[in-house]
Amino acid sequence: MTMTPEQAAWFQGTFARLVDNVDQALMGKREVVGLVLSAMLAEGHVLLEDAPGTGKTSLAKALAATVQGTSTRIQFTPDLLPSDVTGVTIYDQQSHRFEFHRGPVFASIVLADEINRASPKTQSALLEVMEESRVTVDGQPHEVGRPFLVIATQNPIEQAGTYKLPEAQLDRFLVRTSIGYPTLDVTERILAGAADRNPSAHLPAIITTSAIADMADLASTVHVDAAVLRYAAQLAQATRDDQATRLGVSVRGAIAMVRIAKVVAAAAGRHYVVPDDIKALAAHVWTHRLVLEPEAEFAGTTAEAVVARVLEQIPAPQARAAA
Repeated sequence: MTMTPEQAAWFQGTFARLVDNVDQALMGKREVVGLVLSAMLAEGHVLLEDAPGTGKTSLAKALAATVQGTSTRIQFTPDLLPSDVTGVTIYDQQSHRFEFHRGPVFASIVLADEINRASPKTQSALLEVMEESRVTVDGQPHEVGRPFLVIATQNPIEQAGTYKLPEAQLDRFLVRTSIGYPTLDVTERILAGAADRNPSAHLPAIITTSAIADMADLASTVHVDAAVLRYAAQLAQATRDDQATRLGVSVRGAIAMVRIAKVVAAAAGRHYVVPDDIKALAAHVWTHRLVLEPEAEFAGTTAEAVVARVLEQIPAPQARAAA
């Protein structure tokens, strides 16, 4: 089944209402809100690299309120254990059986704050749940439900006492972005309402979690022409062939691009993906997956520069890729 133009129009209107609602709590950041919401509907996760105080927690709470979901915040610290994230099995003396006590990862939206401050062992506790939306404890799988979105944050400036995220962990994040500081006018509006310490608490619920799951299923039916699929594959291959990269975009990264491109197309009211969707998303979806050669890094090459270079090298298909 392929999405119809009528379904695409409905998706566009609903998506815009969701962004409008979240933007009430996170003023002036519609592009970021749209990207994070797209990641959620593509059933992926978001890595926010930003300075403290830019609204990361407000974003998570506003999203949860908008979709009638639950939100949790896990403060990652060096002494945090994997069981503090996923949960633990405890023996109940009254019932004489082991019972699983769910950890904070069981929520619609999980804010993993300063994820790089936890040990690699604790960071790895998120690998399974981010990929398969389930947690396995003592051999028993536990589903986290839908929607499920991890918003992980790390401070790109302060690196003392942190553990670099391994490539396997970074590859689990669908997009990487930053919120950034608001403009002067928006800052004045925020200060005017500073007495309200929790603006997300007043947001109306726009949609249910089950309806969000239905939107995700609908977005997956957006048509992607063979020429666009080949274009995405060629770009991914070009990042692997580039002399500046030691590790290019993985197959998972290419799949992630197609998944979120479908959501972005539907949010624009289209029932098909165009090459411009791939171009617009490339920096957000692929730069954090690249590992550069040390010599290239010393020479000043960045992952953003590599992605920009392959976008120039690989010609995009010209014909409109409609169903």
